[in-house]
Amino acid sequence: MTTPVERPTARVPGWVKALAATVVVLAVLFAGIRLSVLPGLKDLFGTETRDRSGPALLESIQDISRYDAASGNFQVVVDLEKDTKFLPDAVRGSRTLYVGAGTVDAYVDLGGLKEGDVRVDEDRTSAVLRLPRARLGTPALDVDRSYAVSKQRGLLDRLGDLFSDNPNSEQAVQKLAVRHIREAAEESGLTARAETNTREMLQGLLRSLGFERVRVTFAG
Repeated sequence: MTTPVERPTARVPGWVKALAATVVVLAVLFAGIRLSVLPGLKDLFGTETRDRSGPALLESIQDISRYDAASGNFQVVVDLEKDTKFLPDAVRGSRTLYVGAGTVDAYVDLGGLKEGDVRVDEDRTSAVLRLPRARLGTPALDVDRSYAVSKQRGLLDRLGDLFSDNPNSEQAVQKLAVRHIREAAEESGLTARAETNTREMLQGLLRSLGFERVRVTFAG
C-alpha cells in the first residue's frame, strides 16, 4: 500500500495580494462610489473652506455709449457626447447632459452718431434721428441657474480625472450652452424689440422737451 505524497500548498506572494487589493479599490472608485453616499463619513472627514484670494485689480475702464433696450432670458439643454473609435464607451468616452441658463442683451450704439444723423428744424418742433441697427451683446451664462443633470464617463476618463488639475470640468458644455443661447437670441427677434423700445424712449424724451413730431429710423 502506497502513501500519497502531500504537495506543499503554494503561498501567494505578498505583492500579489497588495496588487489585488489595489485593483479592488480602484474598481470601487471607478464604479462611482463617493464618500458622500456613505452615512457618517462626510461628517467624520469634514472639510473647512477658506477664501485666500487676493484683492481684485482694476485693469481698464471703458466708457459705454450704448442703450440696452431689451434683454432675453434663455434656457437650453446640452447633450454632449464624446466617443473614441475602436473602444467601447465603458472604457473611453463621455456623455454630459447639462441645463444652461443665461441672458442676452440687445442694444443700440448711440456713440457712433455722425453729423446729419440728427436733424432738428428751426422751430425745434420736429426732429429726425437716424440710428444704427440694434445688436446683440455677449451671452452671459448664469452659473447659479445652470447645472449638470448627468455625467457618464468611461474607465480611462475617470482615471484621468484623478490626475487632472480640473476634474469633471464643465467648460466644454458651458461653451456649447453659450453658443446655443446666442443662436436662440438671433432667432428670437430680440433686436427688433430693442429698436422698438429705443424709438419709444427717444420719442417720449423729445416730446417731453417740446418736440411735436419725432421720427426715428434705423439703418446700417
